[in-house]
Formats: sequence, C-alpha cells, structure tokens
Amino acid sequence: MGQPESVLILGGTGQAGTGAAALLRQWHPTLPLTIAGRDIERAQRVADELGAATATTVDLRRSDLGLPADRCHSAVVAALWDDQLHGLHYAQHRGLPYLSISSGLVDIAPEVVAGAQRANAAPILVASHFCAGTVVLAALHLAREFDRIDTIRVSAVLDELDTGGPAGIADLQRWSTATTAGLVRRDGVFTWVTGPDAQADVRSADGTELPGQSIAILDVPSLALATDAPNVRFDFAVGESAGRRRGEPASFEVRIDLEGADRGSAPSSTSRYLVHPAGQRPLTATGIALGVERLLGLRGEAVTPGIHTPEALLDPAYAVERMAETGAAFITAPGDN
Repeated sequence: MGQPESVLILGGTGQAGTGAAALLRQWHPTLPLTIAGRDIERAQRVADELGAATATTVDLRRSDLGLPADRCHSAVVAALWDDQLHGLHYAQHRGLPYLSISSGLVDIAPEVVAGAQRANAAPILVASHFCAGTVVLAALHLAREFDRIDTIRVSAVLDELDTGGPAGIADLQRWSTATTAGLVRRDGVFTWVTGPDAQADVRSADGTELPGQSIAILDVPSLALATDAPNVRFDFAVGESAGRRRGEPASFEVRIDLEGADRGSAPSSTSRYLVHPAGQRPLTATGIALGVERLLGLRGEAVTPGIHTPEALLDPAYAVERMAETGAAFITAPGDN
C-alpha cells in the first residue's frame, strides 16, 4: 500500500500522546505524524524530536478543529478528553479511523451512538481501557493456556505520582464523579456493586496491601465477553508503588489472576504481575501505537467501519512482545507455580 497521510494526534504533547508518537516513529520511521497541542512551541519541539512530523494547534470547540479545509490526515487519535467529540466528528466526516482513550466506561455512549449512526463512515477504536487496552491483551495472552476460564480478577495499583499529568488526573476525577459503583460480572451477570461489595484489598508486587475497590471500567466487559468467563472483576488502588518503596521511580503493577481448566480439562489457575519500572506511560503509549498501526493497515488486514475494541483487533501475543520491548515483564505472583 502507499504511504498514508499524516496521523493527527490530539493531545500530542501530553504523556500518552508523545509516548505513542515516539513508538510509532520507532516502528514506522517514515510514517507522517501531526502533533497537535495547545502550545505550538511545545508541539514543535515534540515534532522536531520525532522527525517526519509537523506541529499544529487545534480548537476543540470547533467541529473542523480550526484546521484548514485542505489539510489531509490518515487517522485521528484523541489522546485527551474531547468533551464535545469534535475530533470524532472531524474523523467521521472525512472517513478517517478514530481512536480514543479517555472516555472510560461511563462516557463511551456518545462514541457508540455516533458509530452506529454513521456505521459506514470509518472504524472507531474505543480504547478507554486501563492503559489503552494493554492489560486486557496481557490477560488474554495468559488465558491462551486455558481451555476454559471461570474467573478473572485484575488488581491494579496506580502510583499517585503516575497519574499521567493534568489530563490524567482530570480523567480520574471525571470517572469517579460519574459513579462510585464498580462493574463486575458475577455468575454470568453484569452487576453494579457498591459499599462493602465494591471494596477489596489490592496486593502490590512486593506483597504490600493497599485499600482499593472495584471500578467501572471497560476491561470487565472486554475480558468477560472475549473469554466467556462468568466471573470477572477489576479492582483498583491508588497509592505508593513497589518501585517507590524501593527508592526508585513510580512503577506500574497489575496482578492478573485466572482460574479455570487446562487443555486436559483439569482445574488450573495462574497469577502473574504485569510490571513496568517506568510506570503506566509506556504501556498506555503502546496501546495507542498498536491501535494506530492496526487502523492504518500497517499490520493485519484492513479494519472495517464500525465500533471496535482493542481485543477485537489486536493479537495478544504480538501486543505482549511490543510491551516487553518497552521494558514491561510478567513476574510470578508469590504462591503461584
């Protein structure tokens, strides 16, 4: 296929946007990128460091983003919260693939409805999962060793110094305002849990327990429907990570517990931590870059118009390989074989 037009990255000067752009440049050295930010000087610095990139400012209050009518792009990435969805409008009216990471489970309805109303416009990748879908893909990679999955529990620790900058903090505040309930799948039924049912201790990779709770997150339906597991839960705690307790930078750590049956139908279980010494940014950036690569057809078949999620488009094994390249690793949880 020919060289695509430039990928427009809204929020391209933020942590997730710059990280994703750097990975795309590493994987595809000639792929044109457009770094869009509020500060043109900062955007220009990012673009200059990348090479084969341009810088621009956009106006998220306008449906045309304030960009010239003759400007051409190959995809639109919303690496920030676009409350008026003008990035999505811009993409749909130009037939461009669109990827978002900040809507969360509580705010995806407008994206889903927009995708349904213009089903033939272009693909929409809803990647508002934890770390842009990389945790779901890691769990599905581990699940390949099973014949049947009965229970999935994901337990994540987010260091309070690793929330992703002002945009990430605003996302957490918005999601917590929308609902304090958690979404679980229990005996095959998606259920909202509150109070004591929502509370849970989250064990860090070094054994430290932090108070946490079940949250409403897209990872739950994605994992439940991808595996047919009748019991799925995602618990979340904010606090000091194992890395900082060692006197190092804030680390990323997610525990993935799976229970079910192996290929011989015998009961089986596994517990692994997905960890990264540099925090959540590299994994979030990897999730975005993987999505863009797939949407542009740079890997895999062309993506059809409609609504998509990361696990519907991306190969978990390949995703884990890319995560490992950034420094992520699986470690065995204490007590597991």
